[in-house]
Amino acid sequence: MTETVAESRTDLPDYPMERSGACPFSPPTQMLAMTETAPLSRVQIWDGSTPWLVTGYDVARSLFADTRISVDDCIDGFPHWNEHMLSISTRRPRSVFNTDAEEHTRFRRMLSKPFTFRRVEGLRPIIQKVTDEAIDAILAGPQPADIVEQLALPVPTIVISEMLGVPYADHEFFQEHANRGLARYATAEDTAKGAMGLHSYLVDLVKKKMANPAEDALSDLAERVNAGEIDEKEAAQLGTGLLIAGHETTANMIGIGVLALLQNPEQADLLRETDDPKLVANAVEELMRYLSIIQNGQRRVALEDIEIAGVTIKAGDGVIIDLAPADWDPNQFADPDRLRLDRENAGQHLGFGYGRHQCVGSQLARAEMQIVFQTLLRRIPTMKLAIPFADVDFKNDRLAYGVYSLPVTW
Repeated sequence: MTETVAESRTDLPDYPMERSGACPFSPPTQMLAMTETAPLSRVQIWDGSTPWLVTGYDVARSLFADTRISVDDCIDGFPHWNEHMLSISTRRPRSVFNTDAEEHTRFRRMLSKPFTFRRVEGLRPIIQKVTDEAIDAILAGPQPADIVEQLALPVPTIVISEMLGVPYADHEFFQEHANRGLARYATAEDTAKGAMGLHSYLVDLVKKKMANPAEDALSDLAERVNAGEIDEKEAAQLGTGLLIAGHETTANMIGIGVLALLQNPEQADLLRETDDPKLVANAVEELMRYLSIIQNGQRRVALEDIEIAGVTIKAGDGVIIDLAPADWDPNQFADPDRLRLDRENAGQHLGFGYGRHQCVGSQLARAEMQIVFQTLLRRIPTMKLAIPFADVDFKNDRLAYGVYSLPVTW
């Protein structure tokens, strides 16, 4: 099979694929068409390799839970996102993001304390306060206001900074350095400085927490360094991952989520007017399904041969699980191209992944979005887009999809 693919790989579709300008909320139409034919297919990526692309929901969920699939990006055959990720794969400390089995479980336990349901629920008053203050500033300021700059980015950034114990005053520094590594086609030269600068920043913070701990997640990690369970670099790597994921992904979801609600006013009305917390929670799940923002897929490599959906994924084959077409699979979600905040099975989406590598911060992201979306709709009920929809600047060049800015008036 490998030899056959190698001979005909020029005929394989290139991945990643571009979204259609007709509906920028939709996954690439080419991937949706592929799903109609088969739930997984070979594609070609930037380095000429030909991993499997999973677009069907059932196969995606199955492989997420399969222990024969690895997230270890040092294993031969792993389909790296871009040249930058390949260049740092052997230099990155081991962490929850690139380990499997017991090693992964050990790291994940280290991150469990700040992200428990009880701890996150206790943060709701803080999230509400931060959200209200951001909206206060929007209402007091000039129009149009940029929802991304003034709400979507600061709210999750302030919250994750407080949780981790990272000074929010440094947010411009860590956002700039994090963004260097999030370009969709990032090269090693483009992003090495950013990655090293952010890592060094977190190492210094861990050292400070080792000497003067506080009630935050970095202090928890520093305590484990003092106990000899991990070293400073490993603690910094865990902190870096949480810092980037904790503000970047949620910020993108809030920005593009507000746009989707503005484009679906009847759904916005439903969320604005409800007093049912279950409907508010379900609305966020549906937005997660409808707006998959990880647009380069979840990357894996097969450790053993896997028979699935009529094909054999060979040991050493790269696997890309793309959440966007999987969450638009009509075999799982009826009328997937419709945003329906009361969709009964919205919670079955794969936006946070599935299985042992499911997003550790999913409960925090849910709480932030539940509060932000409804609060914004209620406090600015006449909000509307200040520019033509066709002029919205979408993040087609980033690993995480979203909008660069979202000017609104009211």
